[in-house]
Amino acid sequence: MSKRLLLADDHALMLEGLTRLLAGEFEVVGTASNGRILVEEAKRLKPDVIVLDVGMPEMNGIEAARRLAKVLPSVKIVFATQQLSQAYIHAAFAAGARGYVAKQSATSELVTAIRLALADRYYVTPLAGGEAARLSNQHPTQNPAEMFGSKLTPRQREVLQLVAEGKSTKEISAALNISAKTVEFHRNSLMDELGLRSIAELTRYAVSQGIISA
Repeated sequence: MSKRLLLADDHALMLEGLTRLLAGEFEVVGTASNGRILVEEAKRLKPDVIVLDVGMPEMNGIEAARRLAKVLPSVKIVFATQQLSQAYIHAAFAAGARGYVAKQSATSELVTAIRLALADRYYVTPLAGGEAARLSNQHPTQNPAEMFGSKLTPRQREVLQLVAEGKSTKEISAALNISAKTVEFHRNSLMDELGLRSIAELTRYAVSQGIISA
């Protein structure tokens, strides 16, 4: 019986390409265009493996992986991304990933990474260089990078990403199903906690943390 895959990327052409690449060996049960949809679809579909990008709107891949690891601890998480720095790799594995594949070599690496994940082994793309060989086939979470707002609460990270993406208070309220006053409370708390004074500074902080792309 084929293992069931859920794919997430905010580029439709990439999703189509991944589906064609993987459909022959696995059952692709669904796709998602942002991290928030991914989490909801994963809860509904309960796949064996989730393949996702790091940079996605509304909820980035690292935050989505953190949540998925809690609500679906048996699911295997494999990243397919263009972000190849050690900081991103450490953050991904600290969030619960089993594999980390470079998009540009997905055709030759992704099936292998998924197979290893299903066997409870780890995979890191050789294109990452440096620590990739040491990280492969072990749990590479020592000294995870302090990125992706790891010191913030999940709700704070949600609000921060949406604010940094330029969403209005009303839009954030609707996306998170919370009141406008609660959105303002979280935004003001973030500014106080981080010592920031404007939306522009919050946005720069989100970029520096990898929560959104520059």
